[in-house]
Amino acid sequence: MRLGREIVLFAVGGVIGFVVDAGIAQSLVGLAHWNVYAARVVSFLSAATVTWWWNSRHTFKGRDSGISPRAEWLHWMGLMAVGALFNNGAYVAVLELIPSLKPWPAVAVAVGSLAGAVANYGLARTLLFRNAKTVA
Repeated sequence: MRLGREIVLFAVGGVIGFVVDAGIAQSLVGLAHWNVYAARVVSFLSAATVTWWWNSRHTFKGRDSGISPRAEWLHWMGLMAVGALFNNGAYVAVLELIPSLKPWPAVAVAVGSLAGAVANYGLARTLLFRNAKTVA
């Protein structure tokens, strides 16, 4: 698959992940009155699972991880944890620098999502989905 198309599909997965992430974070904070940081744990894990599903079936469908789906998901979550350092670091920074945004964590989720996107793509492409699929 051409790299440009792969990047576009990764971005589509990122938008889907953002909607899941921001929607869950906003719902837990606004409707269930959760702490913004606890809500972020649940929203991030949910979004990372959705993006794994999307990227393994669409973005990297022409590439092979060489491992079982369960192991692939675990590997994905580990790699995304590295990207999460950028993602969550930006999220916390926004909320700490602009406390008036705490009732609106979706704004901080957006900033964090952008910060982690490049790292996440590079890690997934080079460390997990690095081999082209072969036809057997």
